[in-house]
Amino acid sequence: MKKIVIGSDHAGFERKAAIIAYLKSIGYKVSDYGTYSEESVDYPDYAHKVAAAVADGTFEKGILLCGSGNGVSMTANKHPGVRAALSWIPEIARLGKAHNNANIVSLPARFVSDEEAIAIVKAFLDAEFEGGRHARRVNKIDL
Repeated sequence: MKKIVIGSDHAGFERKAAIIAYLKSIGYKVSDYGTYSEESVDYPDYAHKVAAAVADGTFEKGILLCGSGNGVSMTANKHPGVRAALSWIPEIARLGKAHNNANIVSLPARFVSDEEAIAIVKAFLDAEFEGGRHARRVNKIDL
């Protein structure tokens, strides 16, 4: 069974629920690392949990959401080996995987609908890393 980890702050809570339902409908086992309500929380707490689980190999891919997507993306990218791609349209998510070998997609929950968020996640999951010249560049990311 395919598995994936997801997390959000309060701004992404509702959008996360729609994404989880979609993922389950296509056969994913989803591990939700929170938050579990719309009560205000600090996005780094959840972004660190998801990024750590991707960085240590527990999960191959992850999904993060916050209001703008910036906070969770910045936080996740502090973890060695994590490449979180802030994506607001499907093509950005596809390129994040195809050219940058993104292993986390970050979404701006306040700026995309459920349908748009699902399309972004689908593009991320369907894309494959192209390697070649892109691999050379990806290998230069970590310090």
